[in-house]
Amino acid sequence: MAESDSKALATLSERTRAAIGEALAGRRSGPRSALLFAGPAVIASIAYVDPGNFATNIQGGAQFGYTLLWVVLLANLIAMLFQALSAKLGIVTGKNLAEMCGEHVPTVPRYALWVGSEVAAMATDLAEFLGGAIGLSLLFGMPLLAGMVVTAIATYGVLLFEGRGFRPMELIIGALVGVIGICYLIEMFIAPVAWGQAALGLVTPSMPNATALTISVGIIGATVMPHAVFLHSGLTQNRSAARDDRERRTLLRYSNREVVLALAVAGMVNMAMVIMAASAFHVGHPEVAEIETAYHTLTPLLGGAAAAVFLISLIVSGLSSSVVGTMAGQVIMQGFIGYRIPIWVRRLVTMVPAFIVVAMGVNTTQALVISQVILSFALPIPMIALVILTRRRDIMGEFANRRLTDVAAIAGAMIVLSLNFVLLLQTFGVPIPGLAAG
Repeated sequence: MAESDSKALATLSERTRAAIGEALAGRRSGPRSALLFAGPAVIASIAYVDPGNFATNIQGGAQFGYTLLWVVLLANLIAMLFQALSAKLGIVTGKNLAEMCGEHVPTVPRYALWVGSEVAAMATDLAEFLGGAIGLSLLFGMPLLAGMVVTAIATYGVLLFEGRGFRPMELIIGALVGVIGICYLIEMFIAPVAWGQAALGLVTPSMPNATALTISVGIIGATVMPHAVFLHSGLTQNRSAARDDRERRTLLRYSNREVVLALAVAGMVNMAMVIMAASAFHVGHPEVAEIETAYHTLTPLLGGAAAAVFLISLIVSGLSSSVVGTMAGQVIMQGFIGYRIPIWVRRLVTMVPAFIVVAMGVNTTQALVISQVILSFALPIPMIALVILTRRRDIMGEFANRRLTDVAAIAGAMIVLSLNFVLLLQTFGVPIPGLAAG
């Protein structure tokens, strides 16, 4: 029975690949054909609604209300651009970003980039793994360590589907993204949202103080994810390869549409997280800064249903994003140094920091926020690499970035670098003109 199921799943990927080939050749069209091209951006989008987002968005909404919504919007627009560039690199070259770095970067810098990317992947997994464990612990009243073990087993179970072709994993992750989205849609009907203030916060940039800056950098680190930028280019390799430039243009058109749609959904979920925290906690409970406190505070404020939905979304987010983080780690290691390790070893290694954090008694939500700040410092690695590689005509040919794309990508990278520099000054106690202390 298990063998027949495996064959059916493998056949699903093969049928999808064949159907994509027919669509590219012009023998198939219509809305159902468009769905064939959906998958890579959906998988990448789970990184944009992981438990790190829960931690930073709850802090941002609770302490500053709707004020930092513009940061979420800005981060999401930057994410769309760089995920689209990552997909383009994979589609045009047939190689992922890590492989291209391995080919075009000298040995010593390449290893430095690899180490930085691995640190980012481990920081990512810390947030994802802890988030799922916290959700299980709160929902079922189990010890945190037990929740971590259950999350590890569930993650490994989902990862087993990766060996059965690309389509089953795309459908599984897509369903999990849908669950998270539905959970926050429900929260919006329960929470007493001040929509006028939310709209104002979305379009009015402001930075109240140094604490807001730290949270803003965390929001960007939790939204524009280094491992997702690496992974997206790798996901395009497992699908139908373009045979000529006409087919590449078709693939890019579908890819760009999927990126916009998938990340727009992820962006709305992120905004919903901030809005929920702002409406529930900002007036009366601005001190709420931890996922556990948010859960316990939601129950008397909005009812048990709102609190339960919050935890379900957190558990699903932790499980799915942990799966995607492990997949990204494989792409990074194999691309940079040409070495692939068994998936269970990869899963075991990336779990170690989370167990260490819990064993040391570190505040878990604070660990999540710090991990997102680390990610923001690691983010320039794939961003700069993408800008350089996708603008080179010797690599991309006619698909090299146009001037407007180049300007937007450089501006996005500079925004992240500038925020990181200001945060570094703040960390070492250097006063920042015009910014009040937190």
